[in-house]
Amino acid sequence: MSLRFPNSSRVFDSTRRSVRFWGHDDALETSFFVNEDALKRIQPDMSRDEAGFLRAFDLNRDMVHTAATKIYRRGRKGSYDLTPGDF
Repeated sequence: MSLRFPNSSRVFDSTRRSVRFWGHDDALETSFFVNEDALKRIQPDMSRDEAGFLRAFDLNRDMVHTAATKIYRRGRKGSYDLTPGDF
């Protein structure tokens, strides 16, 4: 189980109030969602618009990827939600 993040793309999902990004374990692509509360925890001065979400993600990308790797190791699922407790 070697999760990597070769694709630096991320998108704001307004319905979920999250930033979606992707990780790869060999040929398997997995979606991750880091929610508003989690982003606010790691970037307290984040603005609550699309630009603010994406900026908070970008400024803390390494921390987000580390948290994503930890929850991915707990077991494979279709997608993963990162919440404040993951940080």
